[in-house]
Amino acid sequence: MTSLALGGAAIDGTAYTWITGLAHRAPHGLNTAVAAWSDYGLALFAGLMLLAWWRARSGGPDAMATALAAPLTVVLAYLANDLVKSLFDEQRPCRTLHTRTIESCPGPGDWSFPSNHAAIAAAAAVALLLCDRRLGRIAVPAAVLMAASRVWIGAHYPHDAAAGLLTGGLLAWALTPLAHRAAPAVARIRATRLRPLVAAR
Repeated sequence: MTSLALGGAAIDGTAYTWITGLAHRAPHGLNTAVAAWSDYGLALFAGLMLLAWWRARSGGPDAMATALAAPLTVVLAYLANDLVKSLFDEQRPCRTLHTRTIESCPGPGDWSFPSNHAAIAAAAAVALLLCDRRLGRIAVPAAVLMAASRVWIGAHYPHDAAAGLLTGGLLAWALTPLAHRAAPAVARIRATRLRPLVAAR
């Protein structure tokens, strides 16, 4: 299969260099915090999905099915985004534009478009929003911050981050409602010894 070359610099290279230049002039503490969030922030979404499962134990089978489906939805969104990534040979902007970045530039062949981090965060945020609005209100801005951080540290063009958000968010929006089909299975599990996994009492 032939991949399509994508010239990201022509799309928003100027915006990228402006953002990375701003990052270079920013306080060290801010950059350390942004880099840490970019590298490890996805753990927050895992924690929120775990909390959504715990809270869903007090709800009905539909709520539990939706909560249990959230991690699967995120995995499917990641796989779909990675498939899209394999179709486009977009070099990382830090290689094409040779700008100074907060973090080391990924190696050649580690394609840039779209951002996997942004897709995973967006999928988790939308899945959480659809199963637990309170947790979703935390996850949605966190997903936007994750996407922005990928540009700030120099790993992605802005359009990479935006495309990742769009891909992950739309897939989660389409897939999460299908989880209701598993509600009867959850109800059956509640009648077994595994009930504590899917019900509070």
